Amino acid sequence: MSHTSGVRQAQKQKTRQALLDAALGLLEEQSLSSLGLREVTRAVGVAPTAFYRHFRSTADLGVALVEEALGSLHPMIRTTVSPAEDSDERIARAVELIAGHVAAHPAHVRFIARERHGGVQPVREAIREQLARFAEEVKAELAKDAASAGWSDADLRMVAGLYVDQMLITASLFLEALEAPQEERRRAAETAARQLRLISIGRAHWLD
Repeated sequence: MSHTSGVRQAQKQKTRQALLDAALGLLEEQSLSSLGLREVTRAVGVAPTAFYRHFRSTADLGVALVEEALGSLHPMIRTTVSPAEDSDERIARAVELIAGHVAAHPAHVRFIARERHGGVQPVREAIREQLARFAEEVKAELAKDAASAGWSDADLRMVAGLYVDQMLITASLFLEALEAPQEERRRAAETAARQLRLISIGRAHWLD
């Protein structure tokens, strides 16, 4: 690759990221279905035609935001359910990891929470596919645990789905408490831990 083409590619990637960042900022106050590409390009300071060099539509941009928001989380999700010394340690680690992620990426978390059941079908499908991947990865981690001995594949998939859904609920709890006093954030963490513990208790006695 020549120096000129390398510079051009870097600039293209920079503009693409600027469009994603601008869209994410605008989506703090509205849904993707109401977002216009002119709003996005105006925020970046490029012509509307420049948008189509990077995305086919705002739906395509939304799918890219889903990948940005969830694509890098697979190692973290696996870590939250990987075998630890005991269930309480695992739960505490999960709650801490989710709280840290929400604090670091609130706009991404808010985008996923809103668009998971939003009006843009390709984005809903992209989120559903990512969550299905999470569930399969969680299932694979749970299968390594001695507590899963005797579990059917279908039951492991079911409890993996419960864990993934609960992680989303936990993220929403922390998102709501993000600007709240420390005491309220502490209560959110306690609630999240109790909810995850309930799943663990049910899992421990499922084969009974």
